[in-house]
Order: sequence, then structure tokens, then C-alpha cells
Amino acid sequence: MTAPAIEHERSTTPVTGLVVGAIAGLLSGLFGVGGGIVIVPGLMALAKMERRLAHGTSLAATLPIALASAITFAASGKVDWPFVLALSIGSIAGAVLGTQLLQVIDKRLLVIVFVVTILFTAIRLILTDETSGRGDLTVGVFLALVVIGLLTGTLAGLLGIGGGVVMVPAMIVLFSIDPVVAKGTSVAVIVPTSIMGTIRNRKKANADIPIAIAVGGAGIVSAVIGSTISKSISDTVANTMFAVLLIIVAVLQLRTLRTTPAASS
Repeated sequence: MTAPAIEHERSTTPVTGLVVGAIAGLLSGLFGVGGGIVIVPGLMALAKMERRLAHGTSLAATLPIALASAITFAASGKVDWPFVLALSIGSIAGAVLGTQLLQVIDKRLLVIVFVVTILFTAIRLILTDETSGRGDLTVGVFLALVVIGLLTGTLAGLLGIGGGVVMVPAMIVLFSIDPVVAKGTSVAVIVPTSIMGTIRNRKKANADIPIAIAVGGAGIVSAVIGSTISKSISDTVANTMFAVLLIIVAVLQLRTLRTTPAASS
């Protein structure tokens, strides 16, 4: 059985790709996310892209953005590599599961899952207190991180997000890891997750790679800028800014339910 053709008439202009990519890159650096929370709505609104294709294209676009952020964080020692290993084991497997679910799940349910995910993240960020630094990486902690990675990868493949909206709050709230290190660790995990998810999406003709390259390339510079700024602002300010952004995106996505057909197309 051959993969379905991409049914999308490209309307993305260079300016559109630059704007969406630059904003996504800045968010990646500031908050340790892949940028999908901006790329998905941006591709749908500005490029008139169908939701499933937008999710697949977004995941591909997060790769160069996350890589640029990860390199910047790693250069200043703000990546917890043992955590990266544990989370990546789960996230790569989850990416396979998520991209498979993307082919069959109802579009309205897709919107609801997206909104619930980012609203949960916003609430957790607002409630997060100061952290004291993580403890030893025991077998139990390692297995817990693999499970979190599995959830993260599934959401990445399903929603086109890098997974940072799950990983960063989880590391901060559950393991008391320093917020800046959590962000650096998150973007490092997003790199292999987005690679696996994109390979899967490409096989199913569910990612527009030329657009992904344009958007992702535009976000590289702003991702480095965001990563640099992230190290100098307080955790409270960063968490509050991120929570507000997530709430705005959730409201905008809920509005699409009024025009999204109930049946998957």
C-alpha cells in the first residue's frame, strides 16, 4: 500500500516562514520547547495547511531549532546528559507510536488533546516553586524518566510538538532539576525525537520537508538568542511568560473547534 499523497497547495512565502520560524526559535531557546506550539497554529493560519500535515511538518521544523538551542545550552554546561539518555529511550519509542496514531485519530480529538496538554503545562508552571537540584539517578528515577519520555515522544509524533511542554515541567516539578538545565536537557531530547518522528511522517507523506526546512532554518538564530536570554532571566518570570503564552495558544486552538468538522477527513 502506497503512502497517501500530500494534499496541500503551498502558500507559505519566505516572509511567512521567517516569521513562524523566528518566533518558534525564540520560544525554543527561552523555554526549552521545540516550538511546535507556534509552528502548528502558524502553518495552519498563515500557510493554510491541513492540521495533520501541519503537525508532521512542525515536528520536522523543530529539529534544526532544537539542535541550535541544545548546542547553546550544552556549551555552558546546562544539559543533564544522563537525563537525556533516559528520556530519549522513551521518547524515540513514543514518536513511533504518536506518528501512527496521527494517521487514524479524529481531528477534533486532536485539537482537544493539544489544548489539554498545553493548559496542564501552564498550570504546572504557575504552581512551580523554587527547585533545590536533583538527587541521584536511581533505577527508579531512570525508569520514571523513560515513561515520561514515552509520553513526550507520543505527543511529539501526534501533535507535532517537540515535547518540551511535558519534559520541562516534569523535570522541574518531579525531580527538582534546575529550570535552566531542564530546558537544555529538554531540547537535547527533542533532537532524536524529532528525527524519528519525521522519518515516520515522511514514510506516510505527512510532512512537507521544504516548508519545514524554511521554518526551521529561520528559527536557528533566534533559538540561540533565546537560549542566551534564558540564562539571565528569573525562573518565576520565565515560567509566568510561558504559562501566559500557552493559555493564549489554547484559547485560539479551542476556537478552531467551531469550524473543524466532527469527522476525520
